[in-house]
Amino acid sequence: MSTPVAPVAAVAGGTPTTTSMREALNSALAGALALDPAVFLIGEDLADPGGGISQVTKGLSTAFGTNRVRDTPISEVAIVGAAIGAALGGLRPVAEVMIMDFISIAFDQLVNHAAKARFMSGGKVGVPLTVRTAVFGGIGSGATHSQSLEAWLTHVPGLKVVVPSTPADAKGLLTTCIFDDDPCVFIENVALYGTKGPVPDGDHRVPLGVADIKRPGRDVTIVTYGRTVRDSLAAAETLSGEGIDAEVVDLRSLVPFDASTVLASAARTRRVVVAHHATRFCGFGAEVAAMIDEELFGELDAPVARVGARFAPIGSAPVLEAAVLPSAASIADAVRHVVGR
Repeated sequence: MSTPVAPVAAVAGGTPTTTSMREALNSALAGALALDPAVFLIGEDLADPGGGISQVTKGLSTAFGTNRVRDTPISEVAIVGAAIGAALGGLRPVAEVMIMDFISIAFDQLVNHAAKARFMSGGKVGVPLTVRTAVFGGIGSGATHSQSLEAWLTHVPGLKVVVPSTPADAKGLLTTCIFDDDPCVFIENVALYGTKGPVPDGDHRVPLGVADIKRPGRDVTIVTYGRTVRDSLAAAETLSGEGIDAEVVDLRSLVPFDASTVLASAARTRRVVVAHHATRFCGFGAEVAAMIDEELFGELDAPVARVGARFAPIGSAPVLEAAVLPSAASIADAVRHVVGR
């Protein structure tokens, strides 16, 4: 799991403003379009008046023109294929695959072309492509619109995979991805779009491969990312009332992976729970758990526990969805188990 950390330093923006994640993403896209004429957006229904199915691109075609905010037919193959061609030609496309479940349709382009170009050209050809995609799980979208498929992507050498959990990280990480010279897949969660928090104005960048400790603690480490950070923080708050002090480590980027922060936290607390909304079986958490076991075997006070979705399609009815997806309660239960409560 020793993937290299991107050589990008943090860039501090201006005075923070309380902003939703939706607005933070819009700000990142607007800032990139203004900074570099090579940046353009491509995808379904991005242009005004709609501004995307979730209004993340609202106002951008009005501000920058439809030549830079390009609507396409409903074809993930065409969207990603055209974006790769543009990236090979020197542009910086930001392609949107509206719903993550359908990213599989563009896998040939992503896996066999975008991810391999630098390797197969002896380092001479980069693909400065960002693919934005969104997970609709948790809002009743059903089995074909709710999956978290990041484990598929992290398995592919050459792709960088990023999953923000806060508005500030969303803006900073997306901006970094857009100006990275290699292909990045930026995974958003629709259930977090309304989440608000302080976001720096102006050019704000967060380096890839640097995890963030969202809550310090001494008794157990919860390693997580994306929407599950919110669930983990809620679980930690509940557990604090029971005398259990949980540390919450937000990975932020899965590839490159910040092993040093994860291992340092695990070595300090000696107990670990890895949590994500993706399927637990063969999920990214399995790799994290294996890495911790390999590096800290004999130093932990309990086996690493994993929390994830059940191995089943996700129903659209709230009761069916809740039966499959993890929650703050299931994360808290896993923590109680590893600390022996």
